[in-house]
Amino acid sequence: MTEENPYEVALDRNPANYVPLSPISFLKRSAEVYPDKAAVIHDRVYSYAEFAERVRRLASALTKRGVGLGDTVSVMAANIPALLEAHYGVPMTGGVLNALNIRLDAKTIAFILDHGGAKVLLTDREFAPVVGEALRLCESKPLVIDIDDPLTEAQGGTRGERLGEMDYEALLAEGDPAQPWQLPADEWQACSLNYTSGTTGNPKGVVYHHRGAYLNALGNLIAFGLTPQSRYLWTLPMFHCNGWTFTWGVTAAGGTHVCLRKVDPALIYRLIAETGVSHMCGAPIVLNMLAHAPDSVRQPFPQTVEIATGGAAPPSAVIENMEAQGFRVLHLYGLTECYGPSTLCAWQDDWNDLTQTEKAGKMARQGVGYVTLQDASVRDPETLEEVPRDGETIGELMLRGNTVMRGYLKNPSASEAAFKGGWFHTGDLGVMHPDGYIEVKDRSKDIIISGGENISSLEIEEALYRHPKVLEAAVVARPDEKWGESPCAFVTLKPGQDSSAEEIIAHCRATMAHYKAPHSVVFCELPKTSTGKIQKFVLRERARAL
Repeated sequence: MTEENPYEVALDRNPANYVPLSPISFLKRSAEVYPDKAAVIHDRVYSYAEFAERVRRLASALTKRGVGLGDTVSVMAANIPALLEAHYGVPMTGGVLNALNIRLDAKTIAFILDHGGAKVLLTDREFAPVVGEALRLCESKPLVIDIDDPLTEAQGGTRGERLGEMDYEALLAEGDPAQPWQLPADEWQACSLNYTSGTTGNPKGVVYHHRGAYLNALGNLIAFGLTPQSRYLWTLPMFHCNGWTFTWGVTAAGGTHVCLRKVDPALIYRLIAETGVSHMCGAPIVLNMLAHAPDSVRQPFPQTVEIATGGAAPPSAVIENMEAQGFRVLHLYGLTECYGPSTLCAWQDDWNDLTQTEKAGKMARQGVGYVTLQDASVRDPETLEEVPRDGETIGELMLRGNTVMRGYLKNPSASEAAFKGGWFHTGDLGVMHPDGYIEVKDRSKDIIISGGENISSLEIEEALYRHPKVLEAAVVARPDEKWGESPCAFVTLKPGQDSSAEEIIAHCRATMAHYKAPHSVVFCELPKTSTGKIQKFVLRERARAL
């Protein structure tokens, strides 16, 4: 007879020893601990007590309007208090927050509203023209509430027509400020819905759960060193992976959210200086924008500003420039499917003795998994065996853990493919260095195969960014009769600069193996997605037509 496990006898889960994890709890705690502290800075300063009251009113008002378990509430807004409040108020109803990308076209917005089944749409008046058109294209119309932000014009926007039956502040007035803090019955319950910015076909709906949002927010807090003294500037869109979950992480720390409608270097430098910003995030394009901002818009600030960036590795030249200005760069890596950041380039003490260029080279790696991620590995996509840690063998970057999405909404085949073999397949190709640090070499579709040799477009781009005249650069494969494919560079020069393809190619050949250097160079503005990522699929089409 098998002896019964004593740890499974009369030691059951109960309300005293188990509560579902949810980021809603972060605001409840911070409002109790820091009621008079500045929670949000925008048109005015909102204390944590005010922030919490507005969230409870929103949850109450939405509940009265019929929003409940599994209902989708979409929000089309810039980085303003209303969108931040929705990150708590919507999940409190049992509903699912769908923060819309403010740069999408009407057709795509209409698809998302219909596919996600939006019951309510909160919409910033600045985006009335595109939202109005999207609503005309929708098969099912949600309840529309207008958001009238006081700083629309002051931060570069224009107010459009009213589309809804009432204003956001009037909606809050309907709500009960004493609405109970409602946590989910199950932490696996859907919390938010984010759509990928796909390059072909309709975007996929990525479903987050409360547990993952809670854990990734804490991972950010640890990785980025957030404290109650932190002041976080919203340069990263809140619609992008729910602001990489910093919408919840800053609140968990008891820090202050500094809202910003538009990424503008003049506004950014002013807010850093005036509000004491200590932390901010942005794609490499934001770093590039700040690194090359004219002296006329820069303002001195005494504090060191921690700035986290993700996506492609920031060029080391940009990292060096930012460090010289008083920023300290943290390189993160992640995707929409994993709540934003999942790995970080954790700093090692012995790197302090390296040259600035060597430090930047180390910093540009994607690094190691978050403390809240179970595992990050580079593996053979077929055998799932981990590649040797030699810094050379290329495999696919794979992730697993509680901060990976539940799956794609209404798309089981895509979910199954993404989770093949018990790992989330990122589609990024990389290597593992002897120290265990991961370095992404390319997207699987971006690797250039020339004469049978694999060439990393990122390696060439790194060399291009070191040219003193280059502002932005991207490299893609171009069909080549002799080599099969050859590297084609698309380059944007700094204002007032002039160059030639021969000069650019010679620069690259001086810093890398000659076969890796671009065979052709095109000078132009680079096409970008709404989140600032360079659209390489557009450039590949252009390269094929050359």
